[in-house]
Amino acid sequence: MKTLVFAWRYLWSRPLGAALNVLLLSLGLASITFLLLVAHQLERAFDRDLAGIDVVVGAKGSPMQLILSGVLHLDAPTGNISLKAVQDLKKNPLVAGVIPISLGDNLQGFRIVGTSLDYVKHYQATVAQGALWTQPMQAVLGATTAAKLKMGVGATFVGAHGLGAGGHAHGDSTYTVVGILQPSGSVLDRLVLTDSASVWKVHEDFTALDAEDRKLMEEDREVTMALVQYTTPMAAMSFPRWVNTTTDMQAAAPALEITRLLKMLGLGTDVLRAFAGVLLLTAALSVFIALWSAVRERRGDLALLRMLGAPPGKVAALLLCEAVWLGLLAAGLGLLLGQGFAAALAWFLQLDHSLLIGGMVWPPELVVVPGLALGVSVGAALLPALGAYRVSVLELLQLR
Repeated sequence: MKTLVFAWRYLWSRPLGAALNVLLLSLGLASITFLLLVAHQLERAFDRDLAGIDVVVGAKGSPMQLILSGVLHLDAPTGNISLKAVQDLKKNPLVAGVIPISLGDNLQGFRIVGTSLDYVKHYQATVAQGALWTQPMQAVLGATTAAKLKMGVGATFVGAHGLGAGGHAHGDSTYTVVGILQPSGSVLDRLVLTDSASVWKVHEDFTALDAEDRKLMEEDREVTMALVQYTTPMAAMSFPRWVNTTTDMQAAAPALEITRLLKMLGLGTDVLRAFAGVLLLTAALSVFIALWSAVRERRGDLALLRMLGAPPGKVAALLLCEAVWLGLLAAGLGLLLGQGFAAALAWFLQLDHSLLIGGMVWPPELVVVPGLALGVSVGAALLPALGAYRVSVLELLQLR
């Protein structure tokens, strides 16, 4: 304990140098903390939102765009597909279930999704207040949506055209909130859910010229896409090819497209990881120089300690304890800064109601951070500590 106390006092006898070393080391650790937090939360979000969805069928275009828009609700869809074509998919023996998704409107930036009750059941979401919809023009709000908009059961609203705030409002078509979902951590938290018929009604009311025109629209109804579940995993080998070659639609496998997306994001994370590595290397060099200089500056103190009977190991331990203090301080500050960066990213993403990422999450992977901090600081102190260990009392007194 005395060694730790002496090491702490020695460390802060040079406050500016100690603060610089802590700052350099903590910035590198904060970058690594940020990467670990984002990677953990993205992986968890993708696994949760893509679970049980074998393939997404939609209009031809970018497969990745189809996944991002239909499953994660982060992009604009590639277009619409015929309702009849989606109903025909249900007849395929390889298909176990089909969940229709209709997009096109929003409520203050939160997407209004026309679908079936199977969509709620798929994510095993439960109702916190009210109930699920039973007829068109009834809406159920996700937990995040309800909290942000401060809406409860019985509230009414009109949707705006488009997937982002600021579109033309469908003032003649009013929705009534009949339920609010429990927080599930899934994509449902940031959506407004309603029956597919609600979306058709809103747009038919808005564009139909007369009864005959409305009838034609009802015959040609469309949805944006369909989330499909297979009856057997072997269907993955033939069903997407069948859709892509024999229909006007395309089939995109979520697992494949998200893997591609993560590879694309990997370049950015590699750059940030390299930046963190440079910071850690710089910090290690700074710690090494500081402790090496400390050995030279404290030759008299070291001589006195040896004269008083302190063994060489005690003197070396003093320097190593300084490095431990540096590592512990930098680890704590780096973790807090990393959490702060993640919280800032979460705030930024919430501006467009995007992925649910936040700070103050403590995945098991973060145990790497203090271990890395101690490894870098103690590793940088080994050579100065070894130098202090090998110097004899006589040499120290002569140098004094």
